[in-house]
Amino acid sequence: MNQEVFAAVAEALERGEAAALVTIVSTTGSTPQRVGAKMLVFADGRMVGTIGGGCYENDAFWKAREAITNRRPQVIRYELSDDFAQETGLICGGQMDVYIEPIEPSPELYIVGAGHVGFHLARLAHEVGFRVHVVDDREKFANRERFPTAVEIVAEDIPGWIARTAIPAHVYVVIVTRGHTNDLEALRALAPRDLRYLGLIGSRAKVARIYDQLAADAMPAELLKNVHAPIGLDIGAVTPQEIAVSILSELIAVKHGKMRSRDAQELSMQWNNLK
Repeated sequence: MNQEVFAAVAEALERGEAAALVTIVSTTGSTPQRVGAKMLVFADGRMVGTIGGGCYENDAFWKAREAITNRRPQVIRYELSDDFAQETGLICGGQMDVYIEPIEPSPELYIVGAGHVGFHLARLAHEVGFRVHVVDDREKFANRERFPTAVEIVAEDIPGWIARTAIPAHVYVVIVTRGHTNDLEALRALAPRDLRYLGLIGSRAKVARIYDQLAADAMPAELLKNVHAPIGLDIGAVTPQEIAVSILSELIAVKHGKMRSRDAQELSMQWNNLK
C-alpha cells in the first residue's frame, strides 16, 4: 500500500500538484494500522492509501486538506476509546499519533518580462529552488542563451499568451516588463487569476496610474487586493541586481508564510497613499 502512496507522491511532485502526506508515527495498544501506514490527500479530495478507516481517518483527511492550504505540518493524537470503537465498529482501545505533512512541489515562478530585472531574478530564483518560466514578446531577450536554466521560455505576445495559457493556482508571477503599457496589459490579464503570488514592478506613481486605468475600465478593486505593488521588500534597492534581490526576498517570505497577501482594507489604504 505504501508503495502506491510513494508513487502518488512522486507523480504529484512531477505534476506540480500540492498534497498532504498522513503517516502513523506511533501507536499504543490495539490500533487498526501499524506505525508507518500512510495516505496521501489532495486538495480536490482524492486519496491514495489508508491509515485504517473510520472517523479518525476522516478527521485526518480534513486536517490534511487544511495543511495543504496553510502549509503547516502537525501531529494529531487519536484516543481509540470504547466510545470510538462503538461509533466506528472497530475494536481498538489504543492510542495513535498521526503526522500530517504538506507536500509541495518546487515552486514555479513566471517572470513576465525578460529585461534586466527579469534576467537577474531568473538567475537568483533558480539558485534557491524555483522552477523559472520566462515570458516576453522579444525573442532577442527571451531566449535560451540568456536564460539557460529556465524550464520554459516564451517569446510571444504577452496578453495573448496569458489569455490562452492555464496558469496553476500555486504559481508565483512577477510582472517586470519594459514599460507601462505592457505592465498594464499583463496585470489586466493576470489580476482575475487565482495565483499564489502576483507582483507588479514600478514606482508608487506608476502603480497608481495603472490602478486608475484598470478602475476606469471597470475592473473590480477586489481583484487587485492580492497584488504586491510596488513589488519587492523595501530594502532601498536601486540597481537591477538589487531590485531582483528585493523581489526574491518577498517571494521567499510568501513561500514560508512570513508575508500574507494584502487584504481589502490594506488595498484601500495603499491606493490612497499611492495617490
